[in-house]
Amino acid sequence: MPTPTIAALASGFGWHVTDLLRAAELLGVRLEVAPFPEVSARVGGGPARVGAGKIDLTGLDGVLVRMMPPGTLEQVVFRMDALHRVAAAGVPVWNPPRAIEAAVDKYLTLATLDQHGIAVPATWVGQSAEDALRAFEELGGDVVIKPLFGSEGRGILRVSDREIAWRSVHALERLGAVLYLQRFVRHPGHDVRAFVLRGRVLAAMRRSATGGEWRTNVSLGGRAEPARLDRAADRLALAAAQAIGAEVAGVDLVEDLDRDELVVLEVNAVPGWKALSAVTKVDAAAAILEALRDQAR
Repeated sequence: MPTPTIAALASGFGWHVTDLLRAAELLGVRLEVAPFPEVSARVGGGPARVGAGKIDLTGLDGVLVRMMPPGTLEQVVFRMDALHRVAAAGVPVWNPPRAIEAAVDKYLTLATLDQHGIAVPATWVGQSAEDALRAFEELGGDVVIKPLFGSEGRGILRVSDREIAWRSVHALERLGAVLYLQRFVRHPGHDVRAFVLRGRVLAAMRRSATGGEWRTNVSLGGRAEPARLDRAADRLALAAAQAIGAEVAGVDLVEDLDRDELVVLEVNAVPGWKALSAVTKVDAAAAILEALRDQAR
């Protein structure tokens, strides 16, 4: 049987790419690292092709989107178009383009989850600073302002003062940013990241804020420890991943103490696993490549 070949679309050789290369050698999989900025396509005048450098993505056994680097609107749209074309050629793409599109946009993520009856925090999204200030009051005067795109807790601000809210939303309006305000969820000081792979929770970790920081992200100094999900949390994580169509996802769950319910904060369709593997001892890289290899067969 020929050695399966999978491409990891990335923007460099960081820790995750190195871990995937290790796992690929362990599994007997050939892993090609394909830089996202080198993605190109050809249509007409011969066979259609989507490639990255010298790698023909439409001729592989699978494509794993490891990182979606920043870019202009045109670049991002083209990259997604290219992924759609690779998937249409019959190559398994993880995550599927539709799932990445749904998860990269925080509003679309929450709207999709809400449409499927999944509990999410009260959130307002718009373009007017004056409308945002009214939403600030309606959301209880204690909100988290987030960028529409972004991850790892970067660029988010908790605001409970109206004057600071006024300055923040007007500054964002001047920048032409979409205004995203979410009611601050009073929680027990921790949340849970569930790592979902093909319809099961592969592993989970509890992330606790430290040093007076309200954000729990490990990248911002949060403390991580293994977590065992109860049946309700497990079902919620799986439902969230299924709602956006993700084969692999990082689902963030938090207990809303004011409403006495578990809610989904975000779904990451390009999730990292460095902290998760460290605390749970689960080889996430090997599990992902093995599952993708098996689907290709």
